Amino acid sequence: MRLQFILSEIGVGLRRNLSMTISVILVTFVSLTFVGAAGLLQLQINEMKDDWYDKVEVSIFLCPADSEVPTCAGGEATAEQIDALRTELEGEELSPYVKEIFFESKEDAFASFTEQFADEFWAQGVTADDLQASFRVALVDPEQYQVLSDLFTGRQGVEEVRDQREVIEPLILVLNRASLVAAALAAVMLLAAVLLITTTIRLSAMSRRRETGIMRLVGASNLFIQLPFMLEGAIAATIGAALSVAGLWFGVKYLVEDWLAQSVRFVQYIGTDAVWTIAPALLVIAIGLATVSSVVTLSRYTKV
Repeated sequence: MRLQFILSEIGVGLRRNLSMTISVILVTFVSLTFVGAAGLLQLQINEMKDDWYDKVEVSIFLCPADSEVPTCAGGEATAEQIDALRTELEGEELSPYVKEIFFESKEDAFASFTEQFADEFWAQGVTADDLQASFRVALVDPEQYQVLSDLFTGRQGVEEVRDQREVIEPLILVLNRASLVAAALAAVMLLAAVLLITTTIRLSAMSRRRETGIMRLVGASNLFIQLPFMLEGAIAATIGAALSVAGLWFGVKYLVEDWLAQSVRFVQYIGTDAVWTIAPALLVIAIGLATVSSVVTLSRYTKV
């Protein structure tokens, strides 16, 4: 009987404040979509770091014939200089830092260049002599790039020591900032959702003050009186969370998996399973917002 009464009160409350309830659903949907987008973006950043940082190499570019760098004043790197560099890279001193070494000759570099840019018109006039040899060094810990940089920068026969993270990290920085922007927008929208849920519950409580007074007179507890109002907010917020999860799922499915992953293939993207990873958190946030808003509002507006 009590359950039937509570359900009927919830139905009455939702019907009386239908427009406000729809507003709560929409604001919760938008705010949690921003929260979910920020979470998914962070998962994507972590995925890229795990995938790319394991493949990061330090490139030691050897002097070409026409370089103006002071260490290349003697012209193209000689076989003796190359052998000396190889010996040092394979020596015991660097063994704790170096995982793998690969030497790329000018011919190897030209073969890779031709394979990658075969269809580009500007690449047709490039020859092997226009490229330079290099050592590609995979590190045990990519964070220890500075060890190799300090050791080989300024060495005769070496034009430049370059860390591939210099290419990756600007993109990671942009994504991190985008994640922060999404989180900031989510915080603003969550505040709007709290205010709207509070207003909705207050209006619902004020419109039913007579019923609340009667329930007080017959000895109903605070929890029994407040529960329908709390559940109204929780139901609206949960619907908004469900719409948010659905929107994020469709976004990842059709924008990321079906479009972006087919257009830009060198990035390992998150999939729809990532949406289900953050879905419980979105649901908890939605219910938490509704609960906090309800408790704060009802402590004042259900007094008789």
